[in-house]
Amino acid sequence: MIESPVKGSTGNQKGKAAALVEVLGVSLKLGLTSFGGPIAHLGYFHNEYIRRRKWLDERSYADLVALCQFLPGPASSQVGIGIGMIRAGVLGGIVAWLGFTLPSVIALVAFAYLLQGFDIGTAGWIHGLKIVAVAIVAQAILGMGQKLTPDRSRVTIAVAAAAVTLYWQTAYTQVLIIVVAGITGLWLYRAKAVEDSPGLAIKLSRPFAIACLILFFCLLLVFPLLRQWGDVKGLAMFDSFYRSGSLVFGGGHVVLPLLEREVVPTGWVSHEDFLAGYGAAQAVPGPLFTFGAYLGAMAGGISGTVIAVIAIFLPAFLLVAGVLPFWNRIRNNPKVQGGLMGVNAAVVGILLAALYDPLWTTAIVHPMDFALAAGLFVMLVFWKLPPWVIVLAGAAGGILLGVI
Repeated sequence: MIESPVKGSTGNQKGKAAALVEVLGVSLKLGLTSFGGPIAHLGYFHNEYIRRRKWLDERSYADLVALCQFLPGPASSQVGIGIGMIRAGVLGGIVAWLGFTLPSVIALVAFAYLLQGFDIGTAGWIHGLKIVAVAIVAQAILGMGQKLTPDRSRVTIAVAAAAVTLYWQTAYTQVLIIVVAGITGLWLYRAKAVEDSPGLAIKLSRPFAIACLILFFCLLLVFPLLRQWGDVKGLAMFDSFYRSGSLVFGGGHVVLPLLEREVVPTGWVSHEDFLAGYGAAQAVPGPLFTFGAYLGAMAGGISGTVIAVIAIFLPAFLLVAGVLPFWNRIRNNPKVQGGLMGVNAAVVGILLAALYDPLWTTAIVHPMDFALAAGLFVMLVFWKLPPWVIVLAGAAGGILLGVI
């Protein structure tokens, strides 16, 4: 009678530990192989988390992507954090972020010390990885499009979203597209009965979520004031990187001008070193926000790296943790489901636009580039080879194309 609860508690602890190890392993694999920027990352996530492991259903994943596109911050990192939290609670979100982020952090710190001044942007294997991203995103669009745009109304929403995304490229375009698509879906499907998706066992309490949202706004408001009271470089760095991570809509590339305004005029990083680091950031897998690791290393060594990485990603963590516990109620509300149908179609359109620009326009510049992309797509979709094989094949193909 006394031992049973202890055994149950021990079993729960082992289960939690196993879940954390599983999340860390998968996210680390993604952190080592996810090249191509935030939109490509969503394709890698879809393949690993949804198609292979089925941790979420298609609609839940699309809802989570739409939510993270709407929130400020690095959308792909937020999706990964959200999946980690759904799978294994707060610690699951932390280890998912660590696994996905740490490889590129280490690589960019190494770039900061070893590869400044080298023109890596024209390397053949870098071009091959861009072509890999084309194949990965094309697969994601194919899979998500079949599930989320099954009728002509949602196909129309997706195509319209793609057109607006390509024509009107601002930091707030995606947010406005999602809002308009949600209103359109709410009107089009107001009388349609929609099947409830499975409820997710989100292992976060609502008081904790509210505390995260309060902390997000407090840090955003308080640190600029604290910075004025004393000339402490570490405090100033935390403020600069936290604000940059808090005020970005539209993906990782949008954070670059914000970071440049924070680190170049202050003298922490020269303009030339900033551009060199940006070139290096294109060569590594993982989120582009880890460019902050390079800047932190240039400005303050290892301690600067730690401050920059924590500060620039902390807003993403706080926002996801603050919203997830309310997600089931919001997304399964009958009044909201029609809106989410429109939003999910718009997400497919945003992915379609990203497939063309910047992925296609920067990667497919010669006929043989298209041939390599088509081959990689066939290997991924029809041969069903794992993504790491596609990454290696793409890098090798890029080197070969550079030779011939």
